[in-house]
Amino acid sequence: MTPTGTAQKPPQTLDEWTELLRVQEMPIFSNTAHNIYAALDDRHKGAIELATVILQDPNLTAKLLKVGSSPYYNPSKQKMSTVSRAIVVLGAEVIRELTLACSFFEAMLSSTNKDRANREIALALHAAVQAKDLALSMGDTSPEEVFIAALLHNIGHIAFWCSGNPQSKKVHELIEKSGLNNREAEKKILGFTLQDLGKKLSKSWCLSGLIEEAIAKPDSAERRVQMVQLGHQICAALKSGKDSEAMQACLAKVAEFSGLPPATLKAKIDKNTLEAVHIARQFGANDASKFISTEAIIAKFEDAEEEKADKKQLQFQILQDISSHISGQIDLNGLFEMVLEGIHRGVEMDRTLFMLLSPDKQTLNEKFSLGWHKIALDQKIRIYNSEPSANLLFHALQQQEGVWLFPQQHHELYTAQIRQHIGEYECFVFPVYAEKKTVGLIYCDHSIHGLPLTREDFIAAKHFAKQAHIGLTLYCMKNH
Repeated sequence: MTPTGTAQKPPQTLDEWTELLRVQEMPIFSNTAHNIYAALDDRHKGAIELATVILQDPNLTAKLLKVGSSPYYNPSKQKMSTVSRAIVVLGAEVIRELTLACSFFEAMLSSTNKDRANREIALALHAAVQAKDLALSMGDTSPEEVFIAALLHNIGHIAFWCSGNPQSKKVHELIEKSGLNNREAEKKILGFTLQDLGKKLSKSWCLSGLIEEAIAKPDSAERRVQMVQLGHQICAALKSGKDSEAMQACLAKVAEFSGLPPATLKAKIDKNTLEAVHIARQFGANDASKFISTEAIIAKFEDAEEEKADKKQLQFQILQDISSHISGQIDLNGLFEMVLEGIHRGVEMDRTLFMLLSPDKQTLNEKFSLGWHKIALDQKIRIYNSEPSANLLFHALQQQEGVWLFPQQHHELYTAQIRQHIGEYECFVFPVYAEKKTVGLIYCDHSIHGLPLTREDFIAAKHFAKQAHIGLTLYCMKNH
C-alpha cells in the first residue's frame, strides 16, 4: 500500500498492473470471485455457503434477484424474492455463474467508463450470449459456465480500459495514434499484451475450470473452449456486416462445428444480439448496450417484444378454453385438438403432432396433426418400435417431463424410420400419460421456417402438454 500523502508510482510491469487492478481498482470483484469459488469447493454444502456469500453484499443481492427474475434466466417467471428461493428455482450452478457476472458488472461499472471500456463490456456480454446459445443448441450440460467463460474471456482488456489510472489513458492515446494493431501496440507500450494481463488476473482471482482454460489456452481444441472462442468470433465478424465475407466465413465455421445450417444460425445470431442488448440493460450497462446493436435492430427488438405479448395473450386465451373444457364434460378428441392448437398457434410451431400408443406398446399412430404437408388428407404417420435401438419418439416416451432433441447431438435417435416420416429437425417431444400410464405423445418443431427453438418455447409447449395430462387424468377419474 502507498503511504498517505506519497505520490503513487505508476505501474510498469505485468505484475504491478495485476496487483493494482486486483487490490485497488476492483477489490469488490476480487473478493467476490474468490469467495464464490471457495463456497462451491464443497459440493454438499455449496448452496448454503453461496447464499451466505451473496447476502453479505446487499447491492449484489438486489442485482442478482433482478437479473435472475428476467425471462433470460427465469422464462417460467417463478417468483423469487429471496436468494434461497432463487437457488431452488435456478439451481446453485446457475446462481454461482450469475453471481459472478453481477459482481463483475458491479466492479466494472463503478469505474469511470469511456467509450473504449463500454465497447469491451459490450463485446464481452454479446459474445457470452452467443456462446451460451451455441452451448444450448449443442446440448451442453452447463451452458451457464460457457456464458461466464465468454464474459470473462477478455478480462484483461476490460479491466485495463475500465481502470481510472492515468497510465491507461496515455496507453489508449498511444495505441490510437501508433498505427499498429492492438497486440503489437500493447506489447510495445506496456511490455506485455492485455491477453497476458487477463491470464494473470485470472490466476490472482482464483478463477478456475472453463474460465481459466479458455483464457490460458485460447487455441485449445477442447470443444467447450471452442464455444467460447466462436462466441467472440461471431461478434468480430458482425462488425464487418451481417452480409460480409467475414460473416459468411464465420457462419460456415460455426455450421461445421455445431451441425446447424447457416440459415438457422443467422436467425439465432440475430435473436442473440437483441437478447444481449436487453441483458446489458438489466445488468445496468446501458451505455455499453448501445455498442451491441444498431438503433434499427433495437427497433426490431421492440417490435418483437410486442409480438411476444400478443403470443402470450393467445396462449392465455387457449389455456382458458382448455380449463373451461376440462371443468365440465370432457371430450377427449376436443381436448387434444385444443392442446395441439395451443402449441401450434400459441407457441408458433411449424408442425405439431399427437400420436396414440397402441395397446401392445409397440406402435405410435397419428391421431391429430397440424402444419404437415401431406399428399392425401387421410395419410397418417405410423412409427414402430422395431428398430435395433430406440428411435426419437420411443426414446421420448421414457422421459416423464418431455425432451428437447437436436439432430447433431442425438443422431442415433433419428433412425431411418424417423428420417422417412418426420425428418431430422430440432424438436420438442412430450409424453402424454394418465394414472402413470403412457398413452401417447406430442411432437412439434420449426422445420418449415427454420427458426431456432427457445427455452421459452419449450416451457410454453410443456405447459400445454401438462393440460392434456390433467384433462386425461380427470376424464379417467370421472369414468371409472
